[in-house]
Amino acid sequence: MATWSILGLQDSASPVMEQLIFFHDHTILILTIIVITVSYLMMNLFTNKIINRKLLEGQALEVIWTIIPAIILFFIAIPSLRLLYLMDEINSPALTLKTIGHQWYWSYEYSDFINVEFDSYMLPYSDMKDVGFRLLDVDNRTMLPMNAYIRIIVTAADVLHSWTVPNLGVKVDATPGRLNQTSIIINRPGVFFGQCSEICGANHSFMPIVIESVNTNYFIK
Repeated sequence: MATWSILGLQDSASPVMEQLIFFHDHTILILTIIVITVSYLMMNLFTNKIINRKLLEGQALEVIWTIIPAIILFFIAIPSLRLLYLMDEINSPALTLKTIGHQWYWSYEYSDFINVEFDSYMLPYSDMKDVGFRLLDVDNRTMLPMNAYIRIIVTAADVLHSWTVPNLGVKVDATPGRLNQTSIIINRPGVFFGQCSEICGANHSFMPIVIESVNTNYFIK
């Protein structure tokens, strides 16, 4: 069971990630049906002794194997486009967090507060207390309120980075000289880990991301 759980997606902590998991399952179901059907037809083709040496064309068959894939692609494309627009939609945010990628750490700025900014470095294993996650924990966690519409503005100071938190369904490129933005709603408390998903240099795998979701009153304090 442990091996199968590794192959699956991480538990969702946002509505967007829930929709991504639903879309993943929807697509896998369609692909499974296609693989089973094609395998069955191939086995029949290999095992039967029916031949037709004068067969030159089959227009009805050609129409069928053109129309059916088009219908299948339609059932995949519609939910995919819907989800794509939901992920890009930015309404009136309750909070804005600016994320800046450096070699090799992240810095954060809370745009709605005065002089609230900090750097977030990976916490060395020797500095960890009794609890901690090797190569994933940081010295300054990013605190965000749950059940609030949060806008994330992402950029970089030197080279390309990618701010990625799988539990939240967020993956945004950090490009020098450019501001990219996305939005998240965290629907449960917890600590969520991510990493830079861009090969940004020698210490690329040592710039983790930690988001700690708390209730609004605790966040304000």
